[in-house]
Amino acid sequence: MKTLKQLLAEKQHPLAVVSPADTVFHALGVMAQHDVGALLVLDGEALVGIFSERDYARKVILHGKASKDTPVRDIMSERVVYVTPDQTLDQCMALMTEKRFRHLPVLNTDGSVAGIISIGDLVKETISSQQFIIDELARYISS
Repeated sequence: MKTLKQLLAEKQHPLAVVSPADTVFHALGVMAQHDVGALLVLDGEALVGIFSERDYARKVILHGKASKDTPVRDIMSERVVYVTPDQTLDQCMALMTEKRFRHLPVLNTDGSVAGIISIGDLVKETISSQQFIIDELARYISS
């Protein structure tokens, strides 16, 4: 089974981030530009939160706040659960399922940001791995 380090190395998208001072409107634009459902919130190089579509729906829309006037810091999730690059995809899938997360930041042992993974990344990799096994078994059976 692949580790997150291997999966992140294969991802070709640049890391989508915002700062805590950016407006929610700006963050939504970054999400649309990168076609992602969550952004890491960085203060300089330090991870200080995560902003997701769920945060927007529950903390802006439902409370009648204005996206153009609300800073990301006011609605981001500050208590960020993260994983490290040496963890397996199975470990991440279990954590995401248990905690009902769709996105997980990946931090190096020194606390620097290595990337972010989504449940979609994990499902895509799981399907690819299973297809490889199926193909190998089919070749074995037919030989």
